[in-house]
This record gives sequence, C-alpha cells and structure tokens, in this order.
Amino acid sequence: MASPELTDLITLLKSRPVVENPPVADMRKGFDVLASKFPLTPEFTFTRIDAGGVPAAWVEAPGADSGRTLLYLHGGGYVIGSIDTHRELAGRLSQAAAARVLIIDYRLAPEYPYPAAVEDAAAAYRWMLANGADPARAVIAGDSAGGGLTVATMLALRESGDPLPAAGVCLSPWVDMEGIGDSMTGKADVDPMVRHEGLVRMASLYLNGADPRTPLAAPLYADLSGLPPLLIHVGTAETLLDDAVRLADRAKAAGVDVTFESWDDMIHVWHIFAPLLPEGQQAIERVGAYVRQRAA
Repeated sequence: MASPELTDLITLLKSRPVVENPPVADMRKGFDVLASKFPLTPEFTFTRIDAGGVPAAWVEAPGADSGRTLLYLHGGGYVIGSIDTHRELAGRLSQAAAARVLIIDYRLAPEYPYPAAVEDAAAAYRWMLANGADPARAVIAGDSAGGGLTVATMLALRESGDPLPAAGVCLSPWVDMEGIGDSMTGKADVDPMVRHEGLVRMASLYLNGADPRTPLAAPLYADLSGLPPLLIHVGTAETLLDDAVRLADRAKAAGVDVTFESWDDMIHVWHIFAPLLPEGQQAIERVGAYVRQRAA
C-alpha cells in the first residue's frame, strides 16, 4: 500500500499550473526551484571538477568505497536538469551503494542537440577510467532521459571498443522519442510528471531533425546485445511505464541480464523525492544493493 506521503506529493504536483509550450528558460528555472526544496544533505561532500572537458562533480557519502564508482546521468528530457538538480539524489545513491558518484552536466538541447549528450557521457566515462576507475567496479546510471542516455552511452562505448561497466541502472527510463507506448495515454490521468505533449516537444528539441528511431537517441530501437547487466525501475503510475517494459523485453531478447522492478503506484522518478517519500528511499536502497553486488 502506498504511503500517505505519496498521496500528498501527487496532490502537490497536480496543483502546479500547466503552461503550454513554456520557454526553455522557464522550464529550467522551474526544475531548479523544485530541486531547491531538496538541498544536499550536509554529510555528503560535493566537489566540482572537469571530467575530460565535461563539467562534473564528485558526490560522496561518508564511508564510500573509493574503488567503486557510479557515473550518474541526470534526467530532464535532454533539455533541463543539471548537477545541482540531482546532487541530493546522487548523495543518497553514494550512501546506498557505498560508491563515489560522478554526476555530469552534459550539454543540453536545444543549444546542443543529439548526439552531444551521448558524446559527453562517453567522454566522462573514459575520463573516469583514465583516472583510475576500474570498469569491473563501475556502474552507469541515470533517470528518465538519463536512463535512456545510460543505455545509449553503453552502446556507444561498445561500438568504440571501450571497456564496459559492470552494470547499468535505468530509473524510469525514456527510450522512445515518439511517445507511442500505450501507457502514454493509458496513464495520462494518474501521472503528474510527464505529459505526451511536453515529451514530444523535448524530443524534437533534442533530435533537431534526426530520425526519432536513431538507436543512440532512442535505444529502444538499438541492438542491445553484449550490454552489461541492467537494473530497470519504473512506477506503475507512469506514462513512461511502457518505455521501461519494452526496454526490458528487448534487452532480455538480446541476451542481456535484466532485473526489472515495477513499483505499484509510484510516479516518474520517485527516487528524487526520497527526502519526503519513504518509497523513494526504499528504491534507492534497492539500487544501492544492486550496485554493491555488481561492482563488488
């Protein structure tokens, strides 16, 4: 049974005014305001760095194993979001996984459309390995667009012959640029986070004319064979539910070791609301256990 906190959170999110086609600057500001309600826990350290030309930060919880690394790719439709909007989530993941977390500010659309995000994520991963990270104890993870980018990054690394990480973690992944999954309409009344119109607009800004089924933009259409094990989290109240289901099915069909978890009644990337949502912290703990097991 879902917590009372979830009901309160959904009520709060649904009370936000809906603005059609807001300017990108306003979208970014709105996300920053939302994220500011979850400041970094003081015990987590946050150190900005340059990761091979990509703005980044190390986020560490006390007791993190310096030999276990997690590259984290934030969500936001490839248009909004940043290190700052996701640093508290990164800190909680560091604590749960007992790992150092490298979170990056990959370039955003529309200023930098596809494939800029993939290039930056791959560059940051290569920088991480060049600076001592062991791929056998490294994991790439991300939420929403960052979940799709997690898969795309591993595909790009596979194609270039780079050592692959021990695993990938996709939280409410967005892997279908066309938004044609049945849940996009079937869950529209219960999802307070992702609307079809907004998703398609962000996809257009990111693609900038590219084919919406380009595999590194929409990993749903990629050859997923040879990828490391995947953990996929999704809530049953998400319009993106079918993205996660279809990704899991295609990965399993390609021989990938997939751990798929659907969480009853949860909304899009409920993990980010962990400071006030018990299920968010529970899901983070599940991710942490998976990372510790795969990158032991």
